[in-house]
Amino acid sequence: MNRNLPTDARGLALGAAVALAAAGALVPGALAAQAVAAKAAAPSTINIPFEHYQLANGLNVILSLDRATPTVAVDIMYHVGSKNEQLGRTGFAHLFEHVMFTGSGHVPYGLHDKLTEGVGGGNNGSTSNDITTYYEMVPSNYVEDALWLESDRMGWLLQALDTAKYDAQRDIVKNERRQRVDNQPYGRVSEIFSAAIYPKGHPYSWPVIGSMADLSAASIEDVKNFFRVYYAPNNATLTIVGDFDPVQAKAWVAKYFGEIPRGKPIVRPGDRPVRLAAAKRLVLEDRVQVPRLFIEWPTVGTKHPDQYALDVLGAILAGPRTARLTRTLVYDRQLAASVSAGQDSNEDVGEFSISVTPRPGHTLGELEAVSDSVLARMRADGPTATELQRAKAGMELQFVRGLESNLGKVFQLATGQVFYGDPGYYAIDYRRSQAVSAADVKRVANLYLTAGRVVLSVVPVGKKDQASQAAKSVPVTSEGR
Repeated sequence: MNRNLPTDARGLALGAAVALAAAGALVPGALAAQAVAAKAAAPSTINIPFEHYQLANGLNVILSLDRATPTVAVDIMYHVGSKNEQLGRTGFAHLFEHVMFTGSGHVPYGLHDKLTEGVGGGNNGSTSNDITTYYEMVPSNYVEDALWLESDRMGWLLQALDTAKYDAQRDIVKNERRQRVDNQPYGRVSEIFSAAIYPKGHPYSWPVIGSMADLSAASIEDVKNFFRVYYAPNNATLTIVGDFDPVQAKAWVAKYFGEIPRGKPIVRPGDRPVRLAAAKRLVLEDRVQVPRLFIEWPTVGTKHPDQYALDVLGAILAGPRTARLTRTLVYDRQLAASVSAGQDSNEDVGEFSISVTPRPGHTLGELEAVSDSVLARMRADGPTATELQRAKAGMELQFVRGLESNLGKVFQLATGQVFYGDPGYYAIDYRRSQAVSAADVKRVANLYLTAGRVVLSVVPVGKKDQASQAAKSVPVTSEGR
């Protein structure tokens, strides 16, 4: 389960939308928040050539040539996500992801699609806890159009935003919440964990999509003020990857973005890591046919060195047939129909999670007990050399396949600049991931996968007795459907 899964403007999870290239183009929110895909290659074997510079208004620009195909990916990544919102005023970042596709000062509604999809390309956007990003994939001779479109959204969006457009997009977002969260089986799990792990008011304690109450209460002036602060050139990175003329591209960037004024200095939420002193046990009665067990621990964000060993731990526990939890629960003992596990690293905080779906005739209590025994062995003995090698090899393959597309390289370079001030940070990622040892994996398993966790049983309505250790659990109520 990935709390930081971006929500794209066309109503799809970007994890599915940007499985775009069978090439496996990497998702921006996942690149920043789930480093599993960005780790294990040797630094000497992978190189993404790039040039980085900055305009006078603070806009970071990254250029990377790749002549393999006559196509170009253009991306604007804003360093703003749901964590920059305030309690009672949530959902603004995601709402703007939608508003940005309704036209801007010089771009009437529909023209954006005509100049991208209409010429054989595409466009989309996504929002996560930490970033909001918008991108175009176009033939090489449409690079100027893509730059013009993005600059107009950055500099002149509010000129075209009226109450009718705002209300329409707010209703669309509300409907998206109904469809993808409130009426989706297991759809509220992510926000339940956010509220359970992080104290009220913590920047990661509310969902990216926001709440119905906050969306209803937000005025058009509220969201305009949010835009003025965060959607300025000094809070953005423009990345161009593909087959283009760098000299001409620089001229177009200066022409279309140079006149947009710098925004005010931004005060960002502080790094607020969390540890739980004891377990929390929750039960959600949901409209599901099959119960499911979810366990989550607070861990660390992308800037903490332990994220690398946690990534490897997740790959060792679940995934292929040989992974420990998968092998034990699904194949050897045939207790579970499916298992997933992994580290989700946001910018400032992270979570390690496990989810298990039982086979008929088996209970969530059984699954929890057997999962705990597998984790206990990992804490006691650590991984084998073979497990470590397999996990790193799988992660390396996933990363390399992500770089087969221009869009995959765009996200890799842009997130390096946004989070670390270095488009080439991926090389450091590689080295640190490659350096993870069996001792590192054992250490983080003991340090983070402790009794301080949240255990959530999602059960059919009226079947609370199917929860794991139900008598000790606290019921979770739905926000409202």
